[in-house]
Amino acid sequence: MTKCDVKNYLEKVYSVPVGAVRTRIQYCTNKKRNHLSQRVKRPDYKVAYIQLAQQQTFQFPEIFPQKDTALEPGSVEEMQDQFMQDEQQRQKADPRRGGMTEWFGL
Repeated sequence: MTKCDVKNYLEKVYSVPVGAVRTRIQYCTNKKRNHLSQRVKRPDYKVAYIQLAQQQTFQFPEIFPQKDTALEPGSVEEMQDQFMQDEQQRQKADPRRGGMTEWFGL
């Protein structure tokens, strides 16, 4: 994205007045080697620094709102929750084994 693209994106999508945009390219190193002793270079990427207009603050929008935890009886979510509870109960260690792992037979 160019500086103009970044500025237009923030103003249109987030309704944030942008004062200035600075960009730079972050060059990555190629010091790492793979199993064939070949140099491996991570890809370069672009970094943008945004300065808002004076007296402006930015608040990230809530992308994933919290759902209510009350489940309807017989719903798929309720059955999945019950299944997960049963699996967690089943995977608990047996207290009679005294800390001995399951794979070690007595």
